[in-house]
Amino acid sequence: MKSHFQFTRKQRSGILLLLILIFVVQLIYFFVDFSPERADVNDNELELFQAEIDSLKKVKLENSRPRFYPFNPNFITDYKGYTLGMSNEEIDRLHDFRSKDKWINSRADFQKVTQVSDSLLAEISPYFKFPDWVTNPKPRNNYTSYSKNQRPKTFQQKVDLNTATASQLRRINGIGEKLSARIIAYRTKMGGKFLADVQLQEVYGLSPEVIERVLNEFTVKSAPKVKKINLNEATIDELVLIQYVDYEVAANIIEERTLRDCFKKLEDVLKVKDFPVNKIEIIKLYLTLE
Repeated sequence: MKSHFQFTRKQRSGILLLLILIFVVQLIYFFVDFSPERADVNDNELELFQAEIDSLKKVKLENSRPRFYPFNPNFITDYKGYTLGMSNEEIDRLHDFRSKDKWINSRADFQKVTQVSDSLLAEISPYFKFPDWVTNPKPRNNYTSYSKNQRPKTFQQKVDLNTATASQLRRINGIGEKLSARIIAYRTKMGGKFLADVQLQEVYGLSPEVIERVLNEFTVKSAPKVKKINLNEATIDELVLIQYVDYEVAANIIEERTLRDCFKKLEDVLKVKDFPVNKIEIIKLYLTLE
């Protein structure tokens, strides 16, 4: 045992030095602060930075949501209904209503037919796009009918409008030398023949009453053949060749055709934005669905 506790002078000095080092390290550990230096934080800048982060998160969330574009609720498909959040029953109610050739013309009509909730209606109704003829209806010009005392002639009894002379036209009450000359001039401008009776509306100075009297005596019997354009396949460049259809109206026709997934009848073009409804009978002469 004695040999284990007997140290030389150098060993005793080393042990003493070790004890001093341990003591110094202990003092440093207890009395010296080794915690990292706390940086000064500006609370206002921190709030602005947090607000910017929240804003970026909100933008990312909005971008991740499905995007909706204006659409006509009358033509919602099954897939479109699912993306809007409609149930199968609500979509079926809409399709049943449309199968009867009925139309939805307001958000109130849409909720009444589909029975969607107020919250869903408030979410999707801002994207509803109804034709202008629904949102801003315009009065139509209706021609007066024949009087009861005036018996209209049959088709065989009438004179062909494409062969009528100026003197024959002047027999009609209300048509003089100038108006008869205008009718002949317009007929010549159209290639020498009217396509249909409705083109008389294009002759300047003819009132609806005078037109009625003319058509009681004359009618188009030898109309020329016209190459008609398929309304469901026509391009914008083809549509602008039609009288009274400009580029803007042609573009609106293409847009409405896309929304409807093709037109079912020619009269559907009346629901096209900015369409010249008072010229529909003339425009229809150049259109077909076949």
